[in-house]
Amino acid sequence: MNRRQALSGLVGLALALAGRFGHAVAANGAEPVRIGLTPVFLDDQVGFLGAWRDHLAQAMGRQVEFIQRGSYREIVELMRQDKLHFAWLCGYPYVREQRWMRLLAVPVYEGQPLYRSYLIVPAHDSVTTKVTDLRDRVFAFSDPDSNSGYLYPHYQLNRANTSPANFFRRSFFTYAHKKVVEAVALAVAHGGAVDGYVWDTLARTHPELTSRTRVADRSPPFGFPPFVTGRSVSPALHRRMQQILLAMHEDPAGARFLRQLNLDRFTGGSPALYADIERMLRAIGQPVG
Repeated sequence: MNRRQALSGLVGLALALAGRFGHAVAANGAEPVRIGLTPVFLDDQVGFLGAWRDHLAQAMGRQVEFIQRGSYREIVELMRQDKLHFAWLCGYPYVREQRWMRLLAVPVYEGQPLYRSYLIVPAHDSVTTKVTDLRDRVFAFSDPDSNSGYLYPHYQLNRANTSPANFFRRSFFTYAHKKVVEAVALAVAHGGAVDGYVWDTLARTHPELTSRTRVADRSPPFGFPPFVTGRSVSPALHRRMQQILLAMHEDPAGARFLRQLNLDRFTGGSPALYADIERMLRAIGQPVG
């Protein structure tokens, strides 16, 4: 192959890659917009995220990359290192790590930007009504930086003058809310703490799984896990991503993604939504800000 043929081949490859996103990749060669995510509950996670990525890229005029990690802590570390522009986090790490990020948008679920923590037990357990009924049992948490999957039950035990380490015979983290449901459904755990929105959504898509569990208790409402912006992101990019998210429900393609996520839309939200999480963090002696 001569130099001209090689150059022609490279140009062809570049054009093919550009065509993958239509006009999504900016002509000025701007770096990809990187969005951090932890595991979601969708069956076709890869297909959904690929389609949503391409939709966001088209809307932004820049290539978009979803950066997936197995825990909130890993996503926060990437935010600290300025390796992410945006992330979909839980309210717990948002409140605790606000110096590294700012609020971008909050999902609206069943008409409100709120959700609850559920205490779930096996379906045959008709006795348990609160987490303090599970002394010396095995308990499943989702993520050590999850409000619904760890902080709220920890706070409840703190109010009872105990802690997870002293109260349960054994506890473990699954690092995914769906896996908490699976652990309780299979009686690997006597109880678990799970995001109520995830449990409700699974009850629609996988009733054969959730029917093997029972919701024994529900928390007060908390601010829904937010989208956040990294500290080094320009105001213009922050505004553009916010505009896209807030308008998703008005666009037919965006509305389809929201339906798959079982969400109504996004709203701008307010840090005040997470005041109760800050209060619980302070109560158990965790740093804030």
